[in-house]
Amino acid sequence: MSHTDPGLLPKVELHLHLEGAAPPDFIRALAAEQGMALEGVFDAGGQYAWTDFAQFLKTYHRACEVLRGPEEFRRLVEAVLAQSAADGVVYTEIFIAPDICGGGDPVAWAEYVAAIVEGAQSARAAHGIEARFISTAVRNFGPDAAERAARLSAEVAGDRITGFGMGGEERHLRAADFARAFAIAREAGLGITSHAGEVCGPESVAETLDHLRPSRIGHGVRAIESPDLVQRLVDEGIVLEVNPGSNVALSVYPGWDSHPIDRLRKAGVQVTVSTDDPPYFHTDMKHEYRMLAHHFGWAAEDFADINRIAMQAAFCDPQTRSAVLARLEGARP
Repeated sequence: MSHTDPGLLPKVELHLHLEGAAPPDFIRALAAEQGMALEGVFDAGGQYAWTDFAQFLKTYHRACEVLRGPEEFRRLVEAVLAQSAADGVVYTEIFIAPDICGGGDPVAWAEYVAAIVEGAQSARAAHGIEARFISTAVRNFGPDAAERAARLSAEVAGDRITGFGMGGEERHLRAADFARAFAIAREAGLGITSHAGEVCGPESVAETLDHLRPSRIGHGVRAIESPDLVQRLVDEGIVLEVNPGSNVALSVYPGWDSHPIDRLRKAGVQVTVSTDDPPYFHTDMKHEYRMLAHHFGWAAEDFADINRIAMQAAFCDPQTRSAVLARLEGARP
């Protein structure tokens, strides 16, 4: 086993929510500029304050109140990507939502997208980090809103907006209800992913595969409860965007030792590692890598493998994929 600090290795991250990755200092600074008092959002140490899922959502939404327009989102992208680059991330994909960026209005959405792209270009020039964005529907907003989100996503599909997915309340409705939205996005050439198998069990993953036909699943860890589903993931080459620290923080699993990422990988499932909403879960990509090394004995070769998987599954153009793969290979100890 290599003794290189895994936290210092280059990394690829595929599952990151833009608003959920907002550094607390950034949100505090915006609030000060706007004269807003965000009572209850931060703890005594200056981190996001929450104790259960309901409070997590409340804190999350309160923090987002300072993200009022495209200019704030441009600055947010720059702040998030600067943090990711500092954690060794060389390529990342970030979730954004038309229902949040402009409230589903086509003109406003286009302005938000332009600002977000500008932020990504600025971060690439400053830090060398490549970023792409996955436009998402919010499941609990329903199928009609999802189809609107898919149409808006199709209109801006291109160099930076390269994927379509779905987050939100996993227990709401069935995957089949959203099939049309995903068909619209697929027809536009967007890569397809969807959250499943986090709150709900393996049936959530199976239904998502059946009806939405993604190449990747966000989370997907509860597939471990069904040997048949695990084998299906292997056979179909489905890539899981796994977020161990998030799963532990939200009590999907009681601790790192019980998390199934290592068992899934040993079963032949293609797993990747991400942080989800890192400052809320007191994690970052360095911490995730160090915990995986500590609990499962993963070494530099293992991290190189999951990064290759992530990059092969990335929603980007072949030239970017090749360049990042070469960068990863060149950084191997």
